[in-house]
Amino acid sequence: MQQIIVDISISPDEWIKLYQGVANDVHTTARDGRSVRFPARILSRFYLRDGIRGSFRIVFDDAGKFSSIERLQ
Repeated sequence: MQQIIVDISISPDEWIKLYQGVANDVHTTARDGRSVRFPARILSRFYLRDGIRGSFRIVFDDAGKFSSIERLQ
């Protein structure tokens, strides 16, 4: 298993576009400098009234397939 840590800030307006399917993926840079793209749907459980903000650990298998995500404190 591999993991990346990303810092994310998605406004409510941006999230609506993702939720409605105008855009499907989140593009960001991991803390280690890697450019990453992943399905926005994996963030849906973290949505609050002010959007999605925070640091997250994303775990994926050796084939690059999503395994889990957790918010870091």
